[in-house]
Amino acid sequence: MLQEKIIGIISEIKNEPELLQNLQGSSDVLNDGGLDSLQLINFILRVEDEFNIEIDFDEFDMVHLNSIDTFCYFIESQSA
Repeated sequence: MLQEKIIGIISEIKNEPELLQNLQGSSDVLNDGGLDSLQLINFILRVEDEFNIEIDFDEFDMVHLNSIDTFCYFIESQSA
């Protein structure tokens, strides 16, 4: 499931296994996930590799990080 993979990537980047239980679809990627700016770049690169997509930053908005579900919808739109 896409949501579980995204949570897994955040957990790995943060090196905090407890995030696997603590994060859910409504969790904010930056605030609840706790990603700093460097970790956010690593997160985006990992997502691109994992899903074999290239994120178009002309279409990307920080609002896509308001929740894991919102980010998943964005990823799905980039894959289509």
